[in-house]
Amino acid sequence: MATECQAWLNDNPVENCFLLSSDDEKVETLNIDNEINGNWITATSSTIHEARVKAKAKRRLRKNSSRDSGRGDSLSDNGESLRAALVPPTSPKGKLLDRKSRSGKGRGLSRKVLRGAGGKGVWGSPGEVYDLEEIDVKDPNYDEDQENCVYETVVLPLDEGVFEKTVTPIVQEYFEHGDTNEVAELLGELNLGEMKSGVPMLAVSLALEAKASHRELTSRLLTDLCGTLLSTDDVEKSFDKLLRELPELVLDTPGAPQLVGQFIARAVGDKILSRDYIESYKGKVDCDHARAALDRAAVLLKMSKGGLWGTGGGQLPVKQLIKEINLLLKEYLLSGDVAEAERCLQELEVPHFYHEFIYEAVVMVLESTGETTFKMVLQLLKFLWESSVITVDQMRRGFERVYVEIAEINIDVPHAYSVLEQFVEQSFNAGVINKKLRDLCPCRGRKRFVSEGDGGRLKLESY
Repeated sequence: MATECQAWLNDNPVENCFLLSSDDEKVETLNIDNEINGNWITATSSTIHEARVKAKAKRRLRKNSSRDSGRGDSLSDNGESLRAALVPPTSPKGKLLDRKSRSGKGRGLSRKVLRGAGGKGVWGSPGEVYDLEEIDVKDPNYDEDQENCVYETVVLPLDEGVFEKTVTPIVQEYFEHGDTNEVAELLGELNLGEMKSGVPMLAVSLALEAKASHRELTSRLLTDLCGTLLSTDDVEKSFDKLLRELPELVLDTPGAPQLVGQFIARAVGDKILSRDYIESYKGKVDCDHARAALDRAAVLLKMSKGGLWGTGGGQLPVKQLIKEINLLLKEYLLSGDVAEAERCLQELEVPHFYHEFIYEAVVMVLESTGETTFKMVLQLLKFLWESSVITVDQMRRGFERVYVEIAEINIDVPHAYSVLEQFVEQSFNAGVINKKLRDLCPCRGRKRFVSEGDGGRLKLESY
């Protein structure tokens, strides 16, 4: 090939010489008086060969990475590296196209990835702040209304099914913590819409099956919500619906008419219902349950009680609670109604304090003079034990407290030891206490002189 090119050049002398590349058949135009490696040379076969070698070395250097460039360097005839001669260190060709580390220690990743900015298509490094995007007026999608547009979060109004599932847990949690402000905050985050009047009805419906203290909390909740979240019209609509649905509520809560009437009286007393509310139903009620509820509310308002539910025992001081227990026992001794005594005891809502009830009942037996109190208290304890109102632990703690304080009680009641022993024995026979608790009953030792043959010694005897 070199011989043919040389023959052609001899027959056709030209100013410029065309050098062919062996790989891509490119044609480069070089001046005869070119400078290669600082020497002026003419186009001969040796120069053509050298140009081909240099072109091949350049392509290899472009393809190889900077990490592998040392192994791909070509040497010239005099042993010098062609990379140093052909690609200067300041050449932008290798730097622009090579994004890999030049330290020889990387994983071959780009600088953007190594700096923590993520790969292709990500927003950038963490903490990077972007400027506000300027609106282009010349943009074909530009709209003048976009500049004055305000975006707000829209909460859809609750329907009846979602309303009950959402509000019921809020009211039940309120029965535990009693914070009306938290309930108002949670309800304010919801878009109640037309279901605002359903809040009082749902709260009252849940309170009908709850305790007296929960009903008191419900009345307070309605008073605090009225004026902020609810209006008087919402409260009236709620009670109207309660009166219409009383036949269904009675199936689950037989005393619903009286309870709803007490709620109405309390609402009128708290001034969230007008006094004309009850009068507006006169002569217009066909349902017996609704009539009973309105009559109950009217009676309570005339008695000026205002539908007070009272405070649960858990919120009463201990002295007040003991006073209520003593009053309960005295009323039972007068009436003899064990079912009413059980109901009053459970309304105190202090199952953890029933040991005080046992203690006061036994002390009342010790202080009594007749057998009537003895038998009635034993009957009451047996009834409460069989109905599982009082647990084993509370019964045991009550009797043990009497055992500990019997010495002090005996100072005021001389026959306390003998009466206690008899009562404990009768309680064991009735199945109220177990044998272990009966054996723990203390008995007073007495001193007496025995026969003269004993030498006048004193002998301790128990009875």
